[in-house]
Amino acid sequence: MLIRTSHDGFSHPFPSEITSKAAYQNRRQWLQRSAFTAAALGGGVASLASQDVWAQSAGSTPKPGKLAALPGKTSAVAGATTVEKLTSYEDASSYNNYYEFGTDKAEPAVAAKTLKPRPWTVAVEGLVNKPGTFDLDALLKLSPMEERIYRLRCVEGWSMVVPWVGYSMAELIKQVQPQGSAKFVEFVTLADNKQMPGLNANVLDWPYVEGLRLDEAMHPLTLLAFGMYGEVLPNQNGAPVRLVVPWKYGFKSGKSIVKIRFTDKEPRTAWNRAAPQEYGFYSNVNPQVSHPRWSQATERRIGEEGGLFAKRRQTQMFNGYEPQVGQLYAGMDLRKLF
Repeated sequence: MLIRTSHDGFSHPFPSEITSKAAYQNRRQWLQRSAFTAAALGGGVASLASQDVWAQSAGSTPKPGKLAALPGKTSAVAGATTVEKLTSYEDASSYNNYYEFGTDKAEPAVAAKTLKPRPWTVAVEGLVNKPGTFDLDALLKLSPMEERIYRLRCVEGWSMVVPWVGYSMAELIKQVQPQGSAKFVEFVTLADNKQMPGLNANVLDWPYVEGLRLDEAMHPLTLLAFGMYGEVLPNQNGAPVRLVVPWKYGFKSGKSIVKIRFTDKEPRTAWNRAAPQEYGFYSNVNPQVSHPRWSQATERRIGEEGGLFAKRRQTQMFNGYEPQVGQLYAGMDLRKLF
């Protein structure tokens, strides 16, 4: 992400400096799954994939035991369970971009202790037939919880694999009944100086705002998430409710949401307002379109041995979700969707 300097400009860290050293000082604790035994490998790709999916089902994801349990059933949504190795809870909960709690990756895990995820309400307003305010318990009961194991790709060139718990954003959208004139959905993050020390920094124009086209928000993979790793969300990961849009760069998935607004106009998002020459509205993962300051062709998976020097992997179009979401952008120039 961009950092505003004292000269009222923006400076990106060099790619080699994006990761803090602290993120790699702990030993990596990888999940051991039977799908990677010699027997599985001998059974062919189909056997490997089926065992991998089984191993990462909701019933087998280890719960860290740090927060309240929030189980989710295995999702039947196409593409909702990747067969890749999970990122450890330790990494996923300590390596975060959440500028409301600091710009260093390690800061949110410490500073976000001041966030109070209860009581919590989310206002739904704008071009809907049933506007209103939902408290957290009402949202939790709105639809059955599912576990979705998604790839997460940051615009900075790193990635994770995280087991989220929640339900399709479409379930809430159907409840509020968008009007025919609604074309976009705007998501607004909490901005409270008493709870969020990072707001005192001149980084962005708060509150943090993101947005989707209505059809993007309605896609089954777009997740309203309340938990991860079988437990409620840690504060630093966007408690108590956040968005997860797995085919877009991570900054599109707003955290700690307090307002959802339906509109007929494309929302002015936080990073687009800060640096329109570098952050567009769509921000779909596209290895062929470089960030103005670095390539997006490869990525570094957090937790892999080697840290900053780990072998980089090829980035996939739409973060690997092209079969599910590619049709949303049929006929559009994908080179202009950054």
